[in-house]
Amino acid sequence: MNLSYFIAARYFRSKKKRNFITILSRISMVGVAIGTMALVIVLSVFNGLEDLVRGLYASFDAELKIEAVQGKSFLYDEDFISKITNTEGVEVVTEVIEDNALFKYKDYQHLARLKGVSENYLDQGRFEEGYVWGNLELGTDSQPKAIIGRGVGFYLSIDIENEFELLQVFYPKAPRNAGTLDPRQLYARNVIKPAAFFSIEKEFDDNYIIAPIGFVRDLLSYGQKLTSIEIKVHEGYRISTVKNNLKTVLGQDFSVKDTDEQHAGLLRTIKIEKLFVFITLSFILAVASFNIFFSLSMMAIEKKKDTAVLIAMGAKTDLIKKIYMKQGAIIAFSGAIIGLVLGYLVCLVQSTFGIVSLGISSSVIDSYPVKMIWTDFLWTSIAVITITFVASYRPAVIASKVKSTDL
Repeated sequence: MNLSYFIAARYFRSKKKRNFITILSRISMVGVAIGTMALVIVLSVFNGLEDLVRGLYASFDAELKIEAVQGKSFLYDEDFISKITNTEGVEVVTEVIEDNALFKYKDYQHLARLKGVSENYLDQGRFEEGYVWGNLELGTDSQPKAIIGRGVGFYLSIDIENEFELLQVFYPKAPRNAGTLDPRQLYARNVIKPAAFFSIEKEFDDNYIIAPIGFVRDLLSYGQKLTSIEIKVHEGYRISTVKNNLKTVLGQDFSVKDTDEQHAGLLRTIKIEKLFVFITLSFILAVASFNIFFSLSMMAIEKKKDTAVLIAMGAKTDLIKKIYMKQGAIIAFSGAIIGLVLGYLVCLVQSTFGIVSLGISSSVIDSYPVKMIWTDFLWTSIAVITITFVASYRPAVIASKVKSTDL
């Protein structure tokens, strides 16, 4: 057995003296364990929240979205759509026209996002996450129906059971005669029947109304133009592979975004928050390691005679340093292993039973989501090792300066 480790382990397990130094070492170990456990749990919660956001957004957004690089719309024809449809890995192609519009229901008005979609929109597995009230349908060309965000429905006090009241939609247009006094020349108007409500995420709930693309095209006078094309990928194909195939087919005039890129700002914010939480909790671990520093410093003083005996017997300075460095490592690693195991068990229990509730009755999920990733355990271990080395180095240097004449 390695001599320095053997001596360090004997110091750690010594039961002859339950003095203040031994108690402080145990407290250091507990502090590292609690800090490590907290770091694992918090990072796992952030992973769970990131996955939750991805899941909710994926329920509304397309797996891939094609947009023009310049301008908010682009011209299309059947050849263009066929070129996309025939791309390997593409299963469903949905045409989209989207713009802001004013909605009126009875005496209530609200400005929201009108999204016109082709008939196969619901074939892309939309609204699988969240809640839906009413009949999830877009109607026909003669009787179009709208799927309305719950927030929009609340603002307008829409009653989907009312067969007689229709939702009015207004869209501004450039008047043919700039000097006209007729306000009807300033906007286009049409009506549509509310069919269902959806609730996925507040951003969508408060801002979106889904309608048939024919209805929206006529209202907005878009003709042969689209604002985007949404793609569902064939099962068994990688989204990244299909994305690259589409980029090759469409060229540089169009961008192809996956779900993460469609909400890159939000996901980047979550990752930055996770990074700062990791740094903050690492500082807490560093504070806990001060106990390791003090306990090793006091142990170096207490074991001064033992150290002098070792030096008199021929022990080198490096051996003395290694004893105290490994003593600090034993304290920290014991705490870290306990913390990692406890953090894993807490996350496992939370993901299985959902013990800690969000406390929001209308939330899509009832409890805090957690997801454990092995890299979080790796980086936590690296942080503990680094902090332990820094905390143990100075006491080890002090102990190595003892001379045999100190006996």
